[in-house]
Amino acid sequence: MSISLRQLRYFIATAELGQISLAAVHLSISQSAITTAVKELEQIIGVSLFLRTPQGMDLTEAGRQFLSHAYDIMKKVDEATHLNFISSEIEGILTVAATYTVIGYFLPLHIERLRRLYPKLEIQLFEQNRESIEEGLLTNRYDISVLLTSNILNPSLTTTRLLGSARRLWVPAQHHLLQRDVVGLKEISEEPYIMLTVDEAAHSSLKYWSGTPYQPKVILRTSSVEAVRSMVANGLGVAILSDMVHRPWSLEGRRIETINLQDPIPAMDVGLAWRKNIEPSPAMMAFRSYFQQTLHLPVFNK
Repeated sequence: MSISLRQLRYFIATAELGQISLAAVHLSISQSAITTAVKELEQIIGVSLFLRTPQGMDLTEAGRQFLSHAYDIMKKVDEATHLNFISSEIEGILTVAATYTVIGYFLPLHIERLRRLYPKLEIQLFEQNRESIEEGLLTNRYDISVLLTSNILNPSLTTTRLLGSARRLWVPAQHHLLQRDVVGLKEISEEPYIMLTVDEAAHSSLKYWSGTPYQPKVILRTSSVEAVRSMVANGLGVAILSDMVHRPWSLEGRRIETINLQDPIPAMDVGLAWRKNIEPSPAMMAFRSYFQQTLHLPVFNK
């Protein structure tokens, strides 16, 4: 016997309201229908989901775990029934600006998928820094952008977060910090540090360093992620960078390890930006809808 959506709805209502009678009123069905559905679920799963008490229905530990899965299933069903389907026949030109990190480590796979989904849509891609992208969006040189959104403050732009990539400490294999139970900015400040500068990485890193009494002992500032990777792998320093740009091996074939940090280090946020209060073109709608559905995000605002 398989689990039905009806059983899940009845189970969730009972779990939330705590009484079969209240769940029955809420769903406008009989109490016996809910009782039967819950018993069927328990038989399928093989565990008790509720403790029956004089006060009502209390979730067991298994019931609490199953409720979490039930919420996930119903959320997916809701998303599937409210998809914003966009015709693959969309055509025209979409100008997309992106920053160095996004083009190098995030966007190519998605551009390839978009071109297969919308074969008549020409996506023109431009690499620019944040300031040039902001100016280009406001002057209509670009339709939309994909970039690191944390430094965008222009009130004339709308931004939406696509994902956050955690920042961790990069160290070479066999580094002594790998043996410690706890590593924070205090320990890192005692190590030679490689500072990445591209996409305002240095500015972002100094934000979280400035909230502490410590400072990195910078021995090199570079705009090249591969230079950071090589320097770290060869034991010349350490760095804090995001998982998005991490690769476990340098070009020389030497291993790079990562360490979770004790101090609160903000994730690197990748998102979309476009000019506020514009009427999005079908091409823009298709671009935004692709990311919303692919990454399971809420519907974007205009």
